[in-house]
Amino acid sequence: MAEAVANIPSLVKPKTNAEDRISVATQWQLTWWRFRKHRLAMVAAVIVILFYTVVLFAEFFAYSSTSSSSEDLSLLPPQPIHWFDESKFRPYVHPVVGKRDPKTFKKVYKPDLETKVPLVFWAEGYAYKLWGLIPSNRHLIGVEGAKAEESLFLLGTDIQGRDLFSRLMLATRTSLTIGLVGVLLSLFLGVLLGGISGLYGGIVDNIIQRFIEIIRSIPTIPLWMGLAAAMPPTWPIMRIYFFITIIISLIGWTVMARVVRGRFLSLRTEDFVTAAELAGASQLRIIFRHMVPSFLSHIIAAATLAIPAMIISETSLSFLGLGLRPPAVSWGVLLQQSQNIQAIAISPWLLLPAVPVILAILAFNFLGDGLRDAADPYG
Repeated sequence: MAEAVANIPSLVKPKTNAEDRISVATQWQLTWWRFRKHRLAMVAAVIVILFYTVVLFAEFFAYSSTSSSSEDLSLLPPQPIHWFDESKFRPYVHPVVGKRDPKTFKKVYKPDLETKVPLVFWAEGYAYKLWGLIPSNRHLIGVEGAKAEESLFLLGTDIQGRDLFSRLMLATRTSLTIGLVGVLLSLFLGVLLGGISGLYGGIVDNIIQRFIEIIRSIPTIPLWMGLAAAMPPTWPIMRIYFFITIIISLIGWTVMARVVRGRFLSLRTEDFVTAAELAGASQLRIIFRHMVPSFLSHIIAAATLAIPAMIISETSLSFLGLGLRPPAVSWGVLLQQSQNIQAIAISPWLLLPAVPVILAILAFNFLGDGLRDAADPYG
């Protein structure tokens, strides 16, 4: 009898190694495994990492100081890099020579094809303090035997003769940090007020929801204009930077609050919330220690999708002259010079700062879509 039972094939399908891994995986592991399958989101993640690498080392990538200007270098066209010299990897550029057109009296710039200016990496240049702490004068790229700010113009110059590439590197730091800090502040406000609204309900919920509806009913641009007009023109750059971040955060937290409220309404009757209340946990501890971690992946995805809106807000404010003002450098400030159609017709490279804006917005949107799809690994 025992032999007969042993010969009966098992009806239980044995688990594979992949199924074993999934059955014991954590929520974060499942999210990561599903996110890796989203190729477009992975590419976007790499682009976002590159952007924030520029944010961390902006002065290293910039070879010219943002305050360095010269009337003789006004509106120089972009200067292409030649990577090979006689079949050898020796990057160089041709110096740009300007001559006055006797008919139009316009200054015309042409490359001097007979002269080669060699480029060097890890070059010495203008002095700066990395992260405001570490003194250095090293830059990613420079020219051999000359000053980079006088002979290297990868993206051309603006009307004041300032190098556009170097200004773009430092503008990337300003615009992306405003977006990131603005999202963090709005995320905190949204989670806190949305959590209180969903957890308490009743009168508290009604007051917070009516306040959200009032904020969302105000037209955005007039609200920005009114708040920006309240900033005295004598304020220093850092104070304006801080105030712009606060303005964007105070407008952007309402969407997150609505999302968090909806989740809290469904979670507040769960057993783990009741157990925490019976254990004497405070309301803030219940919100941030017990309820928020249960859908943290959704919050991260929502925050990633909110960063592009913050970047667009800062760029729009600065472009309209309501946000950061020169000598501050941001994507919106750089695009201010492209408001004149005549200037764009003569110097189309002044529109180049719009390229990283578009690229960053697309990258954050694709990254947010990938995180949102991966946030529910069991779906």
